This record gives sequence, structure tokens and C-alpha cells, in this order.
Amino acid sequence: MNTCHLLCLAASLLRPPAPAATYIGRDNQLHVRIPRIDGAAGVATIDGMLDEPVWRQAALLTGFSQFSPLDGVPAADSTEVLLWYSPTALYVGIRAYEKHGAVHATLADRDKISADDNVQLLLGTFHDQRQAYVFAVNPFGVQMDGTIVENGQTNTGGWTPTLSGRAAPDLSQDFVYASKGRLTDYGYEVELRIPFKSLKYQSSNDQSWDVNIVRQVQHSGFEDSWAPAKRSNASFLSQAGTIDGLGGFERGLVLDLNPVVTRKASGGPGPNGWAYAHPTPQFGGNARWGVTNNLTLNGTVHPDFAEVESDAGQFVIDPRQALFFPEKRPFFLDGLEQFTVPHNLIYTRRIAKPEEAIKLTGKMAGTNIGFLSANDDPSLAANGRYSTVYNIVRAQRDVGGRSRIGMAYTDRVVGADYNRVADIDGRILFGDVYSGSFQYAQSYDKTRGLVRNAPLWEGILARNGKRFGFRYLINGIDENFRALSGFISRPGIAHASLDHRATWFGERGNVLQTLTGDILLDDTWQYSHFVHRGDAQDKKFHLSTSAGLRGGWTLGAGVYWETFGYDSQLYGNYRIQRTIGATVDTVPFVGVGRIPNRDYVASISTPQWSRFDASLLYVGGQDENFFEWAQANIDYLTVSANVRPTDQLRVNGTLSYQDYWRRSDGSLAGRNMIPRVKVEYQFTRSIFLRMVGEYDLAEHDDLRDETRTFFPLIINGQKALATRTAAVHGDWLFSYQPNPGTVLFLGYGSQANANPDPLERFNYQPLVRSADYFFVKLSYLFRL
Repeated sequence: MNTCHLLCLAASLLRPPAPAATYIGRDNQLHVRIPRIDGAAGVATIDGMLDEPVWRQAALLTGFSQFSPLDGVPAADSTEVLLWYSPTALYVGIRAYEKHGAVHATLADRDKISADDNVQLLLGTFHDQRQAYVFAVNPFGVQMDGTIVENGQTNTGGWTPTLSGRAAPDLSQDFVYASKGRLTDYGYEVELRIPFKSLKYQSSNDQSWDVNIVRQVQHSGFEDSWAPAKRSNASFLSQAGTIDGLGGFERGLVLDLNPVVTRKASGGPGPNGWAYAHPTPQFGGNARWGVTNNLTLNGTVHPDFAEVESDAGQFVIDPRQALFFPEKRPFFLDGLEQFTVPHNLIYTRRIAKPEEAIKLTGKMAGTNIGFLSANDDPSLAANGRYSTVYNIVRAQRDVGGRSRIGMAYTDRVVGADYNRVADIDGRILFGDVYSGSFQYAQSYDKTRGLVRNAPLWEGILARNGKRFGFRYLINGIDENFRALSGFISRPGIAHASLDHRATWFGERGNVLQTLTGDILLDDTWQYSHFVHRGDAQDKKFHLSTSAGLRGGWTLGAGVYWETFGYDSQLYGNYRIQRTIGATVDTVPFVGVGRIPNRDYVASISTPQWSRFDASLLYVGGQDENFFEWAQANIDYLTVSANVRPTDQLRVNGTLSYQDYWRRSDGSLAGRNMIPRVKVEYQFTRSIFLRMVGEYDLAEHDDLRDETRTFFPLIINGQKALATRTAAVHGDWLFSYQPNPGTVLFLGYGSQANANPDPLERFNYQPLVRSADYFFVKLSYLFRL
């Protein structure tokens, strides 16, 4: 044997063996078998280095395709994902190659890696192509996790376009898993270990799971997927591949105990100066038991809000619509996707201060189930005598390959009063790009002896084609429909809309990547008028366009023609103070029958640069002045900017602004403004310090009958004089959270208000501290 043969033999012995199997997504090699590795051989340290021998036996998933902005072409950057499993966990290794630009990576907080390069593992453990876990990591292994449940999203156009045609994940839940990553000379490398204790899955011995991997490349704005997916398909999850032949899991006892103690000291002005109330600490806790592989039972006692971050301020643009604030409490977030119902018929923030609650969630025999029972604090009830008892059931049954039918029942009882809602709804997918959905609900309400029963209904037909799509909708909510366990933004209306979208796609590398045009016809009736075939109260015709540019820029523009009809219920407490000579009296306020509007809309969003990104939306033109029921010249502006000066420092700033200028004399009728700044410094993956500051301003002039007499308005018997309310509040938080459930929060919040003075309309008024508080929260996750 000569020297060359010896060198070749030595090289072959030193070369790492090939993976167990290679699956190229572009070639539709989508049915994957991954090795199960037991004992000492199945050992991998999660350190961000794929150098243990076990990784050489893993299945390799590669051959990604671009999904956004243009689908059906090979990905510009190569990605390799290695998969294997032990009896207790799934192991994932990622090699992301990047030769076209710099990798974007920061030491971010959990769930805040959307501005970084990231890879997302979509895992459908029930193999139903309708729902999936999302386990995502940035190049340092910082985690982002949640769930995706496809329930009828449609990729429509408009002036706030979303380049990706897939449903966004709900990041409200946090799962326990390990991950670590590092930058390399070719890009980055990440390891993950996902314990089976953190998952719900089927009960069979031989299982198939849906799988797809999505990679977001920030320097280009591209989004790639391992399983080639079409943007025109009505379902993204149904286009996933599968992991076949899974079995032999040793999940063991799944029992999480999470004791929690909180204490809050609230301060305010008193007769002897500033004083604090020091209530006793509140002890509570959560428990989570995996009854079976596919069912989880949760219980809680005194779940806390723990003022980690106050709700961001919102404008009341239309006083006929209530504002929605999302759920934040960990107990209610776990399994929240099982309680999703059209029209938000289940809204767990209605359970304001529960003393105890239990919840059962999971999937069995092709049916997703959720049951929630809670006992709310009696002091919150109107009479303060009875607890408010909630019992909520939600079930969804798979039908065919990708469709579903669901039901929901909510029951809220306070003494002899009750509110009950029964619902049936469903979604049918057909022809790949078409979907239809329906809903019918009936409320049964008894309050102070008065019984009211009323319906809610909806039908939607949509086409989610790549180049052409539409969405036709019609729904109605009776004025007597009440859902006290849910959230109905505006009851007593019927609504119909016709939305058509067309999209043009440029060649790969063109400056103009996509161009979308959208036409919307939208009418809203008072429900009683709709039933009797009356005229629509609000009518809208919108023309809009959006463009996606190379590198991740998005531009939008639109023209909106709208008319709003007079709402006698909204202005039922208005009167006019009439002065004729020396005589002063009041007469009913009767507004003009209809206000015509025309708005011009422009928007722009920058790419996700490594250190900065921003977006802006501006609406200007003529719109309704609800203060005086008159047409006004309006400006509406929202600006958002994210600055990342270092890998550890994040600054987010937002500004919301709107004003109303009278058309008669150009005077200012009203103005609202909310600037907000959030600064976070991430010391480690587990520790950060955050400061949030917000200024809320709402003001209006003396109100008058702007369209007819110009006499002053009387509201609820009082002259509607100029008002100015202004407040500043700030929150500080130190957070230590090594894993979901184990936390130490130390927080401080303070608020200052301006004393309203009608003589100082539209002028600055000094702010005076009105309240503050300190709080501490300590919890620990015991995983048995």
C-alpha cells in the first residue's frame, strides 16, 4: 500500500460519518425518520457546539425554499437542521450559513428576538395540520416560544401589509426547554433540548408529528421554510412535513408546582402628607399536572397580575367601540389557544380577581377541549354579597383533512343573576386557496329579574390566492346580546364587507418585490335597521396599495371615502343651550343625518436593521369629530422606533397622536397624544432592568353645536366646558427569570396628574404626583 493510499484511508477514518439520513425539502423529501438514541450514547451538552458524536447520527433536514416575499425559489442562504430524540426529550441542532450579510444577534429578553436572525421549529404533536408549538431561537440561543392555531387568517393587502402570508404565533405562553447558540465564521450554530414533559401529544405508541422549520434572515428581509410552502394556500401548517415512527417516550410524572408570594405597598397623599398602605403579603400558587400525554389539568389560588408592565395607553377613536387589553396572567395564558372563539366570546380578563380556578386542556379523539371554572372575589360583584362563578367549555372537532367544527358554552352566575352563551362555529378549507367559516351564538341573560335572549351570527368566504384573493364577510350582533364572559367591542350592529386583493410579484433581486392593490366596501347597520332592511349607518369605500421593496422596506398608501350616520343613542344625553336675547333655555340636540369623510393614508416600515427599525402611519383629511358630531380636518399619526445601541441595550419609542380642527373657523376642537418610551438592559439571559415612561394627554375645547347653531352643548345636564387631562406614569422593574415559573420581580411605579383647569385650555398645566407603589413577586417552579 503506497503513501497516497495510507493518507486516503486515514482521511476516511477521521471524516465524520454522514447523518442517519438527509431530507431535502426542495425535493419534497418531507417524511422524516429520526433516530432514537438511548443510554450514554444519547448525551449532548446544550452549549451551542454540535461537536458530540451523537450529532453525527442525527437526521439532517436541509434544502430550504424561500417563502417570503417570493415563494417557490431556492433559499439564498443554506440552513441545516439536525434532529434526534432520547426517551425524554427532542434534540435539535441548527447550522445557519450566512454569506450575503451580517448576522443580526442581540442578548434579548425572551420572546423579543423578532429583530434578530432566528430559526423557528414548528411542531404539530397531534398531527392535525391545524395547530403547532413554536420553539424559536436567535443566534445566541435566546428563546421565543408560543403556539400557532390557524383559525381563518387571510393574507389581505392594504396599507399595513404583512409580507409573510402565514399566521403569526401567539407568544403569550412560555415553555420549559434549553437552548444555547454561538456565532461562527460561516453564520451561527444553536442547540435545543425540548423535554417531552413540556409538550402535549398523542397517546398512541407509533406517532407522526407535523414539522416545519422557518428561518428569518434580517439583512435581506427573506423568510425561508424547509417544507416548500405556497403563499396562496389557505393553510401554512397543512404544508408541513412529518416526523414518522416516533415512540417509546418516557415522560414520567408531569407535575409542576409553582408557589407565588407577592406584596405591594401603595402610596398616596393623605392628611399627614404622603402615606403608604402596607397590606399583608398575598400567597398563591399554580399547579400543572399532566393527567395523560394529551390532557393537562391546571389549578390556581390567588393568581396575581403582578404589575410587571402596565397596559400601554390607547386612543378611543370611536366612542361606540370598547378597548381591548390582552391577558397577562400565567395561569390563564397556559393553554389559552384552546379557548379561542370567534368574536372573543371567551375573554379571561373578565375574571378580574379569582380566589381559585381550575382548567383542563388538551386533545383527545380528534377533539380539542378546554374547560375553565373560576370563583371571583365577591367584593367585585355589584352587591358585594355573592361570588361571581364562571364555568366555560370550549371544544373543537377536526373534520376531514383541514377543517374543523367547534362549540363553546359560557356560564356566569352572580346570586340569582346569570349570563350564558351557547356557540357553534366552524371553518372549512377547500380547493387549497378557499376557506369558509360560520358562527352562531345565543345569549341567555337575567339581570335584576329582566330576562333577555338574543343572537350573534357570522359568515365568511375567503380566497387566499397568491395573486388574487378576496374576503366576503357578513355578521350581526343583536342589541340585547350580552357576553359577560367574553368581549364584544360594539354590540347592536350588523356588518358586511367585500374585500378584493391583487398582488404582482417582481423577479428575484428586483427593487420592487411585491405590489398589492386592495378594494374594500364596508357597511355597518344598527342591528334593528338591518333586520328591517334599513339604510346602513356607516359606509366605507377604501382604495389602498402596498409595496414590498428589496431588503425589507414596505410602503403603503390609500384613499378612504366614508360616511357616518347620526347615532341617536350615542348623543341621547346631549342638549343645546340656546340664548335668544336675555332668554336662556335648552333644546334637544339633533345632529346632521350624515357626515361625509375622505382620508388620505400613508405608511412606511424600514427593514429590521441590526441596530434600528421603525414604522410610521399617517392619516389626514376630513373625518368625524365625535365630540360635536361634525366633520373636522384631522391628523392621525403613529410612529414606532426600536434602537439597539448594543447587544444588551434596547430602546423602544412610540408616539400616537390625533387632532380635530373645526371646518367652520379652523379652531382646535380636540387633541389626544400618547408618547411612550421603554428602555431595557439585559445583563444576562435571565436578568434585565426595564424602565417604562408614558405621557397621556386628552383635551377638547368648549363643545358647541358645530353644524347648525354654534350654541354651547349640554351633556348630562352640565355645560360641556373645555377639559384637559394629562398624566405621566413610569414603571421600573428588575427581573430575574431563569426559566418560566421561577421569577424574582422588584418593581416601582409612580403617576402624576395635572389638575384640570377649564381656563387653561390647550395650555400646559403642572403635574402633581398622585400615586405610587412598590411591589415584589417571588415564585419558584418545582418540576417533579
